[in-house]
Amino acid sequence: MAADRSPTKITLAESEIPRRWYNLLADLPQLPPPPLHPGTRQPVGPDDLSSLFPMTLIEQEVTTERYVDIPEAVLDVYALWRPSPLYRAHRLERALGTPARIYYKHEGVSPAGSHKPNTAVPQAYYNAQAGMRRVTTETGAGQWGTALAFSCAQFGLECEVWQVRASYDQKPYRKIMIEMFGALIHPSPSPLTDSGRKVLAEHPDSPGSLGIAISEAVEVAAQNSDTNYALGSVLNHVLLHQTVIGEEALLQLAKVGETPDLIVGCTGGGSNFSGLSFPFLREKLAGRMDPTVRAVEPAACPSLTKGAYAYDFGDVAGMTPLMKMHTLGHTFVPASIHAGGLRYHGMAPLLSHVKELGLVEAVAKTQRECFEAGMRFAHAEGIVPAPESTHALAAGVEEALRCKETGEAKVILIALSGHGHLDLASYGAYLAGDLIDHELSDEAIAAATSALPSVSA
Repeated sequence: MAADRSPTKITLAESEIPRRWYNLLADLPQLPPPPLHPGTRQPVGPDDLSSLFPMTLIEQEVTTERYVDIPEAVLDVYALWRPSPLYRAHRLERALGTPARIYYKHEGVSPAGSHKPNTAVPQAYYNAQAGMRRVTTETGAGQWGTALAFSCAQFGLECEVWQVRASYDQKPYRKIMIEMFGALIHPSPSPLTDSGRKVLAEHPDSPGSLGIAISEAVEVAAQNSDTNYALGSVLNHVLLHQTVIGEEALLQLAKVGETPDLIVGCTGGGSNFSGLSFPFLREKLAGRMDPTVRAVEPAACPSLTKGAYAYDFGDVAGMTPLMKMHTLGHTFVPASIHAGGLRYHGMAPLLSHVKELGLVEAVAKTQRECFEAGMRFAHAEGIVPAPESTHALAAGVEEALRCKETGEAKVILIALSGHGHLDLASYGAYLAGDLIDHELSDEAIAAATSALPSVSA
């Protein structure tokens, strides 16, 4: 048990930045179902992905090796902000009156203000190594677009971003930040692609979705031989890169003699949550610890808690491979909640598989409950969390208050995926009482999943 006066900030030396990414596939009792070609419905091979990704990332997508070395050029950029700090939330503990010991891994110290550069940097590096001129992508709240724009600038690549229209309108400073790093940004759906034009023809006032924005970015990449596509979540190689978070957190907690009883993180596509939790799941599978691992998603987009576990497209237009995942259906357009990074219809196939194996659990939270937790955290710890991160905080606070009732001194580890400095309009809406809680009904879920593609066993 750590002493009550253990350091509030638990740091690592730059030399302790992980030199390898961890691949959970190596330790699972069974592998997840493979992605399928959208036309043939057969398992995809490297050639099927080569028009979108460099071969190194394709190899990382399918490898079952336990560790993948991090290139020196990537480590050089990581060193701008990594290792990220782990904090003991003494003030939050006192404010809640809980015997629980609360820690949070703060990824908001990166140039983009979130965890997203952990994968954006290697993706830009590998594309530059492959001789690409440009990378396209989608973004929700804008943190991924910001991260990729920054990373492309480090390796001399052009970057073009399609941002979900609802977030593009809600978060104008994200657009400016993306442009500051040299990228071109469009609201999605846009009139620049066949995918965007089709949506606008049917729904001129569409708020957009990540599925629509993905279709636009993939379309442009597939049509240009000097352009690749980069995805900020969902795929195996993205989750792989994010494991630097959990590897660091393991070292930091070991410095103060702590082992987590509960790990919580927000989930939209699953990258931040997986990045923190997968190294701990390795330890759990090896019998060295036994934490509860809890994913927290918005009630307005509850793919893990209420979606179907089925093969589905990653985008609206059906251009991506079919992936076995928890999904609300690729045509689903979620409500315009302020946690724009969590408005995705599906969940990472690997994380979905891990949930099916019973290694993680999931809960859904409404946005007002989450913003309330974000306000409590800001008052106590002095950090304004991103709207996405407030979902993890809501679950952490809930558990800490439960400990207050039971007297249990649990160790709670929270994934603080980013800061909310460019999301203050969202907090303004909360303070004004204008936030609406959107909860998806069973009827809406049935309608959303009715268009799932047919895949034979």
